[in-house]
Amino acid sequence: MTRTARWIRNGGISTLVFLIPTLLVFGLFSWWPIARGLVLAFQQTNLVEPAQWVGFGNFRKVLADPLLLTAVRNTAWFALLALVFGYPAPLALAVFVRELRRGRALFSVLAYLPVVLPPVVAILLWRVFYDASDDGLFNTLARGIGLGPFQWLQDAHSAMPSIVLEATWANAGSTMIIYLAALSGVRTDLYEAAEIDGASIWRRVVHVTLPQLRTILMITLLLQIIGTFQVFTEPFLFTGGGPANATTTILMLLYNYAFINGDYGGATALSVLLALFLGLLSLLYFRLTRRWGTT
Repeated sequence: MTRTARWIRNGGISTLVFLIPTLLVFGLFSWWPIARGLVLAFQQTNLVEPAQWVGFGNFRKVLADPLLLTAVRNTAWFALLALVFGYPAPLALAVFVRELRRGRALFSVLAYLPVVLPPVVAILLWRVFYDASDDGLFNTLARGIGLGPFQWLQDAHSAMPSIVLEATWANAGSTMIIYLAALSGVRTDLYEAAEIDGASIWRRVVHVTLPQLRTILMITLLLQIIGTFQVFTEPFLFTGGGPANATTTILMLLYNYAFINGDYGGATALSVLLALFLGLLSLLYFRLTRRWGTT
């Protein structure tokens, strides 16, 4: 019996019949847009008139745009603030919840609740909190300690930190769950030995928790860096990129190219450059996870 006949007898045709629709749908909605985008990056088009081949003209135009440097700087500033404030926050929440003797489930739910809230609803809610008038919630709290009022989203210096604060609040819960799962795998005898030796909670965290979570901490660090370079929703809904382009990120600039200026070739060229950068970070992520998986 030939290999083909054996394949047909073992149900190869029926398998192929079920597989082809899945491949067609996947190719239509995944691979075709990628291939079309790569072609579009080398064309000048508004998607209405016939496209003109411009080669690397779109890439040269994007790289020469002075707003690109501003967008890269703002995105890097957002990433730095998110790492300084948003990276340790989930770990602190996870350690706090784990140290609780009672009410652990309640605090876990409360910490995770912002993740369940739709991002648009959360941002609109925080826009009310950031009201620049004296009656705004945060200005009222600041006035209670003798500070303010502040122009939270209207000032170029405070707009990005204000956005990062909301993003940290909204996303800390999901990462906290990852840390809680990792903490459940830490050997309890290490904590018991540390408590017997009279170690404080800070020493237990530094000398027991952090060494045991080294791998997961590096993984979440890389994932957060990749995620922060794709930030769009928060600056778009909070400030629209203002004031004075102080919160215009790379994806905000891409949006402006495509839907404000109608320059789909430039937008696609910028997306290709961003994809290459994120691809390098993803490659680093996979190499590190593979190395840690074998050690």
